[in-house]
Amino acid sequence: MNKDFAAIIDESIKLELRAADLYFLFHKLFLEDANFWWKLVLEEKGHAALIRSAKETFEPIGKFPHDLLGPVLKELIDTNSRLDSLIKKYKETSLSREEAFNIAFEIENSAGELHFQQFMDKKVDSKIDELFKQLNRDDLDHAKRISSYMASHGFQLRSGKA
Repeated sequence: MNKDFAAIIDESIKLELRAADLYFLFHKLFLEDANFWWKLVLEEKGHAALIRSAKETFEPIGKFPHDLLGPVLKELIDTNSRLDSLIKKYKETSLSREEAFNIAFEIENSAGELHFQQFMDKKVDSKIDELFKQLNRDDLDHAKRISSYMASHGFQLRSGKA
């Protein structure tokens, strides 16, 4: 396995797990939205498991679906660093429900998460791509679900970074 691609896989797994950690924090902080956050926690952990499984099963035989992951290692590292900072910050200080949803929307539109969603939305090129899409079929676009939930609860979607 190419060393750079191995790092991209590992950072992608970390991204999914860090997003799950942040959403778990929101799950604990906002009881009125706990079920929404919990579902995202489970889905993000599922994404991480899916990527890890592909790494262990398909990469050794050269069949890893390379389109599944974003191509830029630095963007993944930066997003993971930002997630670590957000988790630390919001363990120590409070935020509003609206802020939490805006942060989640931004995360879901980050390079790694967006690339994962684009893979899931594209026409499949191989049996392995189809397998990954089927394994992930119940995990609909998180960014759309977040913005829809926000709209239905009267939260304003803002632009900019948290």
